[in-house]
Amino acid sequence: MTTNDALLKHVSIKAQDSTLVATFDIDGNIPGSGAYVVGLVAATPDYSSQRRLGIEFMNGEAIAFYAFSHEQGTEENYDLSGVTHSGSSITGNFPLAAIHGLGKGHVMSAFSEADGREFQSGVAVEEAL
Repeated sequence: MTTNDALLKHVSIKAQDSTLVATFDIDGNIPGSGAYVVGLVAATPDYSSQRRLGIEFMNGEAIAFYAFSHEQGTEENYDLSGVTHSGSSITGNFPLAAIHGLGKGHVMSAFSEADGREFQSGVAVEEAL
């Protein structure tokens, strides 16, 4: 994968009832081979509480949909039916509770990983919560 493949170009989130809808638009397509992950890092302003929400692909197909709590050291896996994707757009319907406790002053950014390596981090997220 070159650095021009699958770059996050726009990430947005919105609250819809009890769901956090995250949309990841990529420049290019979801890689058809290897591992690829897109996700969000949400934290309190002092980073004492952090959540990592992710969607993992292997060979172009979604294989994992999860939220990891750093302070608790726990991971919750969600049903893959909450993920939809086409070539250049990925949507994850996370439970809004995945970022529970992170109030209005939270910090949020998006990331991507390719074949186990950080690909992008600190990508701006457009929020409508």
